[in-house]
Amino acid sequence: MPQNEQTYDVIVIGGGPAGYVTAIRAAQLGMKTACVDNWTNHCGQGSLGGTYINAGCIPAIALLESSKIYHQLKHEIADHGIDVGSISIDILRMQKRKDRIIDNLSRQIADIFRHWGIDSLHGKGRLLTNKQVEIYTVDGEQQDIISAENIILAAGSSPMELPCAPVDGEFIIDSNSALNLESTPKRLGIIGAGVIGFELGGIWKKLGSEVILLEAQEEFLPHADQEISREAYRLYTKQGLDIRLGARVISAKKGHKKVTVEYEDKEGSHCLRLDKLIVASGRKPNTENLSAPEADLLLDENGFIHVDENCCTTLPGVYAIGDLTLSGPMLAHKGLEEGVFVAEQIAGKLRSINYDTIPNVIYTAPEIAWVGSTEQALRAIGENIKVSVFPLKALSRAQVIGKTDGLVKMITHAESDVILGVHIIGAHASELIAEAVLAMEFSGSAEDLARTIHAHPTLAEGIHEAALALDNRSLHLLPAQS
Repeated sequence: MPQNEQTYDVIVIGGGPAGYVTAIRAAQLGMKTACVDNWTNHCGQGSLGGTYINAGCIPAIALLESSKIYHQLKHEIADHGIDVGSISIDILRMQKRKDRIIDNLSRQIADIFRHWGIDSLHGKGRLLTNKQVEIYTVDGEQQDIISAENIILAAGSSPMELPCAPVDGEFIIDSNSALNLESTPKRLGIIGAGVIGFELGGIWKKLGSEVILLEAQEEFLPHADQEISREAYRLYTKQGLDIRLGARVISAKKGHKKVTVEYEDKEGSHCLRLDKLIVASGRKPNTENLSAPEADLLLDENGFIHVDENCCTTLPGVYAIGDLTLSGPMLAHKGLEEGVFVAEQIAGKLRSINYDTIPNVIYTAPEIAWVGSTEQALRAIGENIKVSVFPLKALSRAQVIGKTDGLVKMITHAESDVILGVHIIGAHASELIAEAVLAMEFSGSAEDLARTIHAHPTLAEGIHEAALALDNRSLHLLPAQS
């Protein structure tokens, strides 16, 4: 061990939601903490927040909000008796607004780090033996070696590459670059109609692109409840998204300022000419070069780190959280919760994480959100269930704000009335799902929600009405016909 080596109680590798929250909670608990992160912003400076803040969910939501306003002004505002005349769009100003939000959030994390005395180290961290971490510059030059009794790996994930569609950064781009386009592509193709591809497609469609989504699977959004995915497919194709299922891309080549994509489906071979192609076929854990070979960190065949129920790796004092593990979905709030969990575990505050009540959200317009089990999964195991579906168009608030598309679906155990799943597609679904998460966290029943007074008129009444509808006693919908 070098003589002047800096030592800590906790070292976190990665400054995304999982990493920066771990560092903050560890420091709050009195531990000397360092956070190593290699993200470099457009000014060449370190920027805390990881992909989530710098090139993922936050910039996507920022652009989505801008695109929704533009779409509303162009297509919906006249219904309110408001005439705005001709409107134009400035993508560069839109991008600058997005970048300001990113910079503000990153600085906010840096300010919190300074308040709690956390050392923020800009560079790449690599796990060594003997609880040491080697720090490199972004260019690969060795900077320092530090050590700690506890090391938390939270390096996140990055877009997967496809051999059939090599990214060139100009015509064929990844999901990160898709959030930095300086103009609206006339014809945009997206490989992958999962959450990321779906969100990107919604943004650029509202900004004027013709969007074609090529999805290899035959089923749309297979992880969602089938009723929700069917409704989503109906709504988004109605909006003009061209979703082609069972479409397997064979090749993508650039030439003459266009991208030529060849793909196959059950009807045969097809060819597309596009202005841009986004590769959004999933994400992979950032475990390459995260640890030295001699550290002997155990990974699976896909690069995910093996952990137990306490996020412990096979190495004593080394933990892994967030997108690096298969302990839950690749969601920011899953990693955030694991970060708090690990920091408190190190401090002797023992608790658990309920992975069954992690909410899933797709930030589109309308949004999709769910928690718990799907109807198809419960029926597959023979669970005795009751199901209700309440359309948002029956709510007065939805009609007033002009957001009547969507529904709330509630699934309970037929005998105990315990809530097993809640699935929402509609405006502000990402906010509405929180009530269902809280109810399920406390093993609540549908009757608990039915007896809870909800403000009227609100969209949250959709949850209340779905609970009532389980016993055919909805107050704002005609009874179901038997």
